[in-house]
Amino acid sequence: MSINFPLLLVIAVAVCGLLALSDLLFFAPRRRAAIANYEGRTGEIDPSTLEALNKEPVLIEYGKSFFPVLAIVLVLRSFLVEPFQIPSGSMIPTLEVGDFILVNKFAYGIRLPVVDTKVIEVSDPKRGDVMVFRYPNEPSINYIKRVVGLPGDVVRYSSDRRLFVNDQPVAETLVGEEPGSLGSAVLYREKLGEMEHLIRKEMGRYRIEPSRQWTVPDDHYFMMGDNRDNSNDSRYWQDESIPSELAGMVPDRNIVGKAFAVWMSWPDPKLSNLPNFSRVGLIH
Repeated sequence: MSINFPLLLVIAVAVCGLLALSDLLFFAPRRRAAIANYEGRTGEIDPSTLEALNKEPVLIEYGKSFFPVLAIVLVLRSFLVEPFQIPSGSMIPTLEVGDFILVNKFAYGIRLPVVDTKVIEVSDPKRGDVMVFRYPNEPSINYIKRVVGLPGDVVRYSSDRRLFVNDQPVAETLVGEEPGSLGSAVLYREKLGEMEHLIRKEMGRYRIEPSRQWTVPDDHYFMMGDNRDNSNDSRYWQDESIPSELAGMVPDRNIVGKAFAVWMSWPDPKLSNLPNFSRVGLIH
């Protein structure tokens, strides 16, 4: 069962906020009145009695303590930066399994938490951006891929594994064999828009896929992984519940944000190895 963490966080902030507000408007005035009444009858008040009369109910105390912390987390996570961990190798060599990344939540517009409605326009995704989004076929799952096609683009992936955008081949330059692959995988430097990045292709593939072409609809994006032969992306997504022309496309409403940095790596926490910071840096 997937947990809707943004919804739980909003509920927690609302509950704690209501507890803090109820103390401000109701319980705190009652405590002050009780103290004033006691002083009026006795003329003085000892510290222990003052402490007892001024003691907050347990729920109020916890609510007031947690509210500012949860509110800050909500604002940071919803509107500024959200952390994610990479679960698969679909973005190798750019991102490795176990990389912890930071995602800019306002790069593509300010969206309300939970409902994900865009309320303030900022900018649109660009070709070459690494973007986190909700998987169109299962919106509760977050995916990360590279933006290849913008609204109106015609994207083609040929049988010899070359990428074309609007009938123009995307520039790629051979870098060399992937270290440790014994020649089974090769790295290329690809340029999408203004972004240059590495992609990975496997040389020992036996199945040749046919050339395919897609036209990107308005308010949608075509996404691909940098590990071109091992990525579940826009080339393969199918969903019988949506029109065929939208199959594989990521709608604007599913965008989470732009991935911009790796801040830690921890490939397998179950093993004895510790997290490391050797891959810390900006994402290209």
